[in-house]
Amino acid sequence: MTSHTRERPRPEVRALPATAAHVDAALARLDARLDWLVALSPLDGDALWRAFDDGGRRHEPPLRYVDLDDDLHAIRDELAALPVGAIDVPALRTLLAEKQQELGRMIDLVQRRDQPGFIDASVALFGGVEPELLELAERILDQVPDGDPLVADAGIDEMRSAVDAEIAWYRAQAPDFHIDVVVDTDLNSMLMVSHGTFYIDGNIRLPRARIDPLIQHEIGTHVVTRHNGRRQALRQLEVGLARYDPMQEGLGVLSEFLAGYLPGERLRVLAARVVAAAMAADGQGLPAIFACLHEAHGLPTDDAFDVAVRARRGGGLTKDAVYLRGLRDLLTYLEAGGEFDALFLGKFALPHLEQLDALLDEGWIVPPDLLPRYAAAEDFGRRLEVCRRTPVDRLFQTHRPTEQTA
Repeated sequence: MTSHTRERPRPEVRALPATAAHVDAALARLDARLDWLVALSPLDGDALWRAFDDGGRRHEPPLRYVDLDDDLHAIRDELAALPVGAIDVPALRTLLAEKQQELGRMIDLVQRRDQPGFIDASVALFGGVEPELLELAERILDQVPDGDPLVADAGIDEMRSAVDAEIAWYRAQAPDFHIDVVVDTDLNSMLMVSHGTFYIDGNIRLPRARIDPLIQHEIGTHVVTRHNGRRQALRQLEVGLARYDPMQEGLGVLSEFLAGYLPGERLRVLAARVVAAAMAADGQGLPAIFACLHEAHGLPTDDAFDVAVRARRGGGLTKDAVYLRGLRDLLTYLEAGGEFDALFLGKFALPHLEQLDALLDEGWIVPPDLLPRYAAAEDFGRRLEVCRRTPVDRLFQTHRPTEQTA
């Protein structure tokens, strides 16, 4: 659908009708104010572990968060007042109405942090854990082996250098490519992208072989789709249409495989997140989740604790089930001959593709401006074909790459 040269002409995108444009811009602005990920990211993970470990791993330490936005009620009122029903293009009206409803559910989620009803709000926004997904996760934990033993031999300097080089590569393809990078020592994730900012844990330690795959996950998926979405008339493709998380996270994990190294233990962690989300939704606490993952399934203490904390965010967050669900659904799409390039039009859910194809034909949407860097590798076509015929519980690489190919 697109090439990796800057000499191609950019197609012109058709402007949205006035009412749709107004609603779309307002939804994007309100979405930027509702940073639920930051609101539900516990502070000081190291202190949490010390408190948990010092207590014999039998008690759940209190999770601390940033203060909530005092204007959530005003945001809800503004959201409800948007004239979505007056949009006269049915496909646009449907997509924007879905996003309006989703933002309302995001407000519910943040407002109920550590309050009764939080789990219900999480299930309404991200879904629960369906039995088939839980069965898949347990099968992965039982059958998928770890890969080569890896030493955490890289830190923040090497990671930051690799990130800067990656951004420079994209800017050589598209000078308007942009992402803010923030190094934060009080981060509960090694890496994350939220609302156009790439956060890196200042205390990060990881195996060198995992640097490029994780950069492809964060930049090659989340930032590239945001860049492509920014070029669309429909701004929701930049910030994310409703229910976009499973496809985004599934595509991020797929990118780790396509970049050359998705080890078995990474797939096991994604499966563990499903099990932890199911336990948290069932009201079980951090000690029980940690014990299940560490003692019953053999996850290392740091992975088991991290997954358990993530599942207990806010009182029981089911969001982490979307990684394995999204990867499973994406492989099903590719197995059926689905087009790879179309996945980078912006941030959307797989079921939106039919609507987006129609909008593309009508000129409301243009093809993606960029594809991820790994798609320029000489053996990319072969790797993609492997993905098209590999079930999700076999999508891992046993050995680390001898050289970076993405």
